[in-house]
Amino acid sequence: MIFLSSFLSLSLIRFVKHGGGSSKNGLWGSKLSKYYVGCSNASNKFPAAEAVTRRERYLMIGTSGGLNQQRTGITDAVVAARILNATLVVPKLDQRSFWKDASNFGDIFDVNWFISFLSKDVKIIKELPKKGGKPFRGPYTMRVPRKCTPRCYQTRVLPVLLKKHVVQLTKFDYRLANKLETDLQKLRCRVNYHALIFTHPIQDMGDKLIHRMKEKGKHFIALHLRYEPDMLAFSGCYYGGGEKERKELGTIRKRWKTLHISNPDKARRQGRCPLTPEEVGLMLRALDYGSDVHIYVASGEIYGGDESLAPLKALFPNFHSKETLASKEELEPFSLFSSRMAALDFIVCDGSDAFVANNNGNMARMLAGRRRYFGHKRTLRPNAKKLYSLFLNRANMTWEQFSLKVHSHQRGFLGEPKEVRPGRGEFHENPSACICETTKAMRGKHSGLLSQTNADDQHRKSNSGHSISEPTYNRTDKEPDWSDMDYEEYTPLSKSLSSSTDMDYEDSELEDFLSD
Repeated sequence: MIFLSSFLSLSLIRFVKHGGGSSKNGLWGSKLSKYYVGCSNASNKFPAAEAVTRRERYLMIGTSGGLNQQRTGITDAVVAARILNATLVVPKLDQRSFWKDASNFGDIFDVNWFISFLSKDVKIIKELPKKGGKPFRGPYTMRVPRKCTPRCYQTRVLPVLLKKHVVQLTKFDYRLANKLETDLQKLRCRVNYHALIFTHPIQDMGDKLIHRMKEKGKHFIALHLRYEPDMLAFSGCYYGGGEKERKELGTIRKRWKTLHISNPDKARRQGRCPLTPEEVGLMLRALDYGSDVHIYVASGEIYGGDESLAPLKALFPNFHSKETLASKEELEPFSLFSSRMAALDFIVCDGSDAFVANNNGNMARMLAGRRRYFGHKRTLRPNAKKLYSLFLNRANMTWEQFSLKVHSHQRGFLGEPKEVRPGRGEFHENPSACICETTKAMRGKHSGLLSQTNADDQHRKSNSGHSISEPTYNRTDKEPDWSDMDYEEYTPLSKSLSSSTDMDYEDSELEDFLSD
């Protein structure tokens, strides 16, 4: 098997021997990015929180899924509280999920900064106050549908809130409409890009990892590989591994009782499967990233292990992860907590010169939106539908022909400004309401507090100057609902799938297992 991997790696190197270098224009950024800037200040029609928050209305939130899915829930919870004119209790993180991370909000995010930064938008408290010297009775628990509009919140939640005073919304992920009026969208951006910052220990360790990558070369790529066994099983994809692969992935796939019978060839043709590590490497080399480029890989257990990774490592020998960049002692405070480990990868991917998202999961969407907001940093999404047929036929073309076709197929998938039309896609991925077009001459006028990219600077700045307006809720969201079936990259599959007691979850909870 080792001999076969070496032979395949050698054939790959011969195929790409004329591949480009790492210094060509456009590899590390867009020339158009200087004309766009993140802009999430509230309008002067959006009243301050103290003017709209009503007494004895308390909203509690129970998030769902992995770190990035929970991040969407936290972001939307602030907006939901604003819609209901309620005080938000700091959201509770999902501790019952498949990977059983016991972290609280304050273990991941700077809770004091979160509360103070948003103080002019929404009143936020750490815990319910006492009423007449006694704690409030337990909250009334309910759930709202996916993509619930402001009117939906007013008709479903507000009457209960007025009667019970304390309402807890459970499994709160993607429970807010994608399309909202501009001031509410900008509030989403203030939460996501400025209020939600990691605790100092997490941020400092992430910054160390970025610094160590930068020391190795002028630029580096971060790759969210997403080639884990359960991800492949869930997607119903097949990668040519014969009966052994079909049996292994089929066994895992049976864990989801409601999954339809898959058509692996159709799934690949439709671009619904992650690229293999080899295919990712070929795509990047064809786009002119040279073999000298250093790559940081954020991933869990790779299906096929070292054998699957061998072609990618042959194409890019400078191959790193947080485990190779940091010592066990440095990672020890984080290693037992999946969300903290995920946060480290999030920081490094965000700080990379080019980010490659080999999927369309939560982490990919959240980073794509964040990188758009903070200067349209280079973000590559494989056009898997077009690339699939190209990979099948690559033996029938020269490297130059292959490279030319990859360049053609990847137009519109490189993170360029206005690559996605405003209003299209998930808002967290395409925060178009929070990105302003400017010119070189005007750029300086838009460089205030909310267009800064340094989280440490954000810690030191105040939230003064917000001026905010009472919105009217008269629009409906007609976008179809969609399920979030993403992968939490840090669950040790071999352990989690072997426990019969762990498998007693509902199918929907298992879908959350694929959350990041």
